[in-house]
Amino acid sequence: MNVRAAPVLDRRAGGSKRDMKDKDELPMMEASPGDLERSEQDRMIEAGLKRIGRKILVMSGKGGVGKSTVAAAVALFLANRGFRVGLLDVDLHGPSIPRLLGIRGGLQMEEKGVVRPFAVNGNLSVMSMEMVLGENKDTAVIWRGPLKISAIRQFISDIEWGDLDFLVVDSPPGTGDEPLTVAQTIPDAEALIVTTPQEISLADVRKSIHFCRQVDLPILGLVENMTAMTCPHCGKEVSLFGSGGGASLAERMDLRLMGGIPADPGMVELGDRGALARLLEGPESEVRRAYDRIVDGILEGGSNTNPASSPA
Repeated sequence: MNVRAAPVLDRRAGGSKRDMKDKDELPMMEASPGDLERSEQDRMIEAGLKRIGRKILVMSGKGGVGKSTVAAAVALFLANRGFRVGLLDVDLHGPSIPRLLGIRGGLQMEEKGVVRPFAVNGNLSVMSMEMVLGENKDTAVIWRGPLKISAIRQFISDIEWGDLDFLVVDSPPGTGDEPLTVAQTIPDAEALIVTTPQEISLADVRKSIHFCRQVDLPILGLVENMTAMTCPHCGKEVSLFGSGGGASLAERMDLRLMGGIPADPGMVELGDRGALARLLEGPESEVRRAYDRIVDGILEGGSNTNPASSPA
């Protein structure tokens, strides 16, 4: 597509064009190829995002809190309710989503010039850096900021996501390039922040909350993961990482506590086997009920409560 070049004023002499005399005017310069490419990509991003209802950024200031598991499970539970869901993994250095879901394939390129995310089932599609790493999935991605920003924008502009009710974005821990790029690229995104109960996690999660407020990213609420574990021998609850931290933080920061997810060795096994989707099968469990409550909260709240379509 041809993009009209916008004139760019060279202001090396200072001042604005209207302040200059005719003889002092500097020549107008045509936009560079890079400017044109960026403009076209912005147009593609805007057009793609218009086809998506709600965009949820799952993030945390702390690593190791189970954020990717939460993102994958939320996407699975939304899809299981009939919503059309995209799951975008922007953890470029340590992508986990394909392994959690047992994805062995790559992107779908059945039509010339069209790249689609991997279809897990009829309602859920996934895009992750791991899908483009080739055969060796242990290859390290050693990138600085500009490359990461470019990749994330391409994951949105160049991938044919289609019409979605939800796009769930799994971000790496912290408040750096990846969550900032998502916040700037998807202006109507909402944040779902994950923590564990102990203070060492809460301290970094507070930074995530301040990040969201600083960049005007609405916060859906807080999820407390690994709240407690039921002892398989005596049946008593064991608070491996303390207790009450998430509720206390939510109250202090005036946030909604979306729910607490128990620590469950069975979840570790499902994730390691790439069988997280089996959480939806079999008998009811505390973990399954916890995710149902979180998804109920997502459907009830948010800055945009009208998905692109109703469940099928």
